[in-house]
Amino acid sequence: QVQLVESGGGLVQAGGSLRLSCAASGGTFSAYDMGWYRLAPGKEREFVASISWIDSTHYADSVKGRFTISRDNAENTVYLQMISLKPEDTAIYYCHADGTRFSSRWSYWGQGTQVTVSS
Repeated sequence: QVQLVESGGGLVQAGGSLRLSCAASGGTFSAYDMGWYRLAPGKEREFVASISWIDSTHYADSVKGRFTISRDNAENTVYLQMISLKPEDTAIYYCHADGTRFSSRWSYWGQGTQVTVSS
C-alpha cells in the first residue's frame, strides 16, 4: 500500500509560479511511474504530466513548456514545477502512483492540493 501526500498548492496570480510536491511512502517509489492529474470545477479529471520509472516524461499539450515534472527517488518525492500559470490551470491537483505493470491493484492516488490562479 502506497500513501501519497501532495503539498505546495495555493493562490497565485496569473503569470506566477508554484511547485507541487508529492511525498510517497509504503512502497518502492523508484519502481512506480508517477503522474499528476487535475480536476477543475465542472470538468472531468485530466492528465497533466507523468514521469516513468526510467525518467521518461510526458505532458498534456495545455501545459507543455510551462510545467516540468521531476522525481527524487532518494526522497521518494515527485514534483511539478509550474510557471506562467493561467486562470485555466485552477484545479485540484492529484498525484498518482502507477505500479500496474506489476499488479493491476497497484494504482494509488493522493488527496489532492488546490491550485487557484487569479486573473
